[in-house]
Amino acid sequence: MKTSFRTLSRLVSLSILLLPQLAAAQVVDLDLLPWTIDSETAVFDGKTSTTIYTGLRFSQGTTSIESDEGRATNGNEQNRTLQFSGNVVIVIDNGEIRCDSADLLFNGSVLSKAIVSGAPATFELRRTTADDVTSAEAGRLNYDVRNGIIEFSDQAKITEGGNVFSSNYIVYNIVERRINADSSGSEDDRVRIIYTPTDSEEAPEEVQNP
Repeated sequence: MKTSFRTLSRLVSLSILLLPQLAAAQVVDLDLLPWTIDSETAVFDGKTSTTIYTGLRFSQGTTSIESDEGRATNGNEQNRTLQFSGNVVIVIDNGEIRCDSADLLFNGSVLSKAIVSGAPATFELRRTTADDVTSAEAGRLNYDVRNGIIEFSDQAKITEGGNVFSSNYIVYNIVERRINADSSGSEDDRVRIIYTPTDSEEAPEEVQNP
């Protein structure tokens, strides 16, 4: 029975998310990878043209999404939004986001933006060229996947290289490893930084008593 549900979910999702013209283009365009959709159940609501999934697993190349529930509404070919809720886990390359809910915007079949929320939502990035891990949390994340920029808002905190930045609004550039933190200027919303010296930094010379 579970196998039939999975088969149904693949057929329904392919008809809604990957239109025939787009699916044919993916065969010849190596830049576009097909999505794989796997779920426990799939129900199509014809009135709203929405497919509702439970126990959803969604993957394309190095990107994958899991959630308790997912909703896909038939939209135009170039732009469509998928909604996920309940124990959402999003993996993009070496980054992982865990949140309560997420709206993912696709341009064609390519993920371009993710808007997520949680209490809090968390982000973790492991780089292949460095040993340190970048981690962050906030009530809301706005992830520009194409440009590699994440906006953290609502009690945001990010840890980079052992240093902790906290503010109500932080912009993180993944490629350049640049952090921009802003505040409203009020005492409760000031930018706070906890700096941790590295082992490579020289310790201050010991003062000898005369």
